Amino acid sequence: MTKAPKIPEPTIERLAIYARPLEELVKAKIEVISSEKLAQMCDVNPAQVRKDLAFFGEFGVRGVGYNVEDLLRSIKKILCSDRTWTICIVGMGNLGMALVDNDNFKKRNYKFVAAFDSNPEMIGRRLSCGLTVQPFDDIEKTVQTLGIEIGIVATRPLDAQQAADLLMDAGVKAVLNFAPTHLRTPECCIVKNVDFTVKLENLVYHLEKL
Repeated sequence: MTKAPKIPEPTIERLAIYARPLEELVKAKIEVISSEKLAQMCDVNPAQVRKDLAFFGEFGVRGVGYNVEDLLRSIKKILCSDRTWTICIVGMGNLGMALVDNDNFKKRNYKFVAAFDSNPEMIGRRLSCGLTVQPFDDIEKTVQTLGIEIGIVATRPLDAQQAADLLMDAGVKAVLNFAPTHLRTPECCIVKNVDFTVKLENLVYHLEKL
């Protein structure tokens, strides 16, 4: 049996990038797009677009291009973003508040169903999104009752590991970590770190070269 090729992580990230302009093209009722035009809209080269898509099969017609709706549907199926994912967030400071109020999550089928915090002044607070902030002690029961699949950690660095441990002990297998600290995780779980300062350091490096 031929072993399926391992998909490079940058390819997965670019697929999500390709989906964004495709969504706008669907809204604009544009039916066909070339790899050259899609590459231009995503700031990559056309060969990269074709190579990324080739990992998953044949798309489009040579000399014609890709059907926009079909390509978007295929990318969403590959990324498993064609279904609703249930999310909880731990840490309801300014960042946590901004995240639950971000409409982009809802537009892309990511549904916040619970919010947690360790601060007694926050617990019991009703959020504008309709959720009520719960204490850390409720994480296990709530995760299992609601079938929460993804956890977001937006706590202070000192609370991040405890938050991640509670989520993973409750059965959450994927964590998006916004806390500026390294999390220890078991092999069965996936953690992705979002560190804004890393992006800023990349930005200022290129800025200094101008």
